Amino acid sequence: MIELLASRYTYVLMFVLLGIGLYMVIASQNLVKKLIGVSLFQTSIFLFFVSMAYVEGGSAPIVPPESDPGELLVASPLPQVIVLTAIVVGIALTAVGLALVIRIYSEYGTLREDTLREVRADE
Repeated sequence: MIELLASRYTYVLMFVLLGIGLYMVIASQNLVKKLIGVSLFQTSIFLFFVSMAYVEGGSAPIVPPESDPGELLVASPLPQVIVLTAIVVGIALTAVGLALVIRIYSEYGTLREDTLREVRADE
């Protein structure tokens, strides 16, 4: 079992990051900590996609003209492209989230979720 975990350490790291990110989103009352948790959660998903796309002994999907394409072991570029797009979208969402957090703090003077609920209930 230890040998299996050692050979698949990226999956173990992915589950650790996923758990930490999910815990931060659920347990934290601070909005900035929730955003950090969402970012960790996204990073774990990126790591999962890249780990799944890894091909042992594979090469770049560039086929030389003198070789037979059926005999080559190549890695698919699609997961890397999807992860790259997801990273850009994740950065944009984090930036929008941080802008909203700044606006909430300037309006209410706090970033705690429970305090914000109390203030909104009084209005």
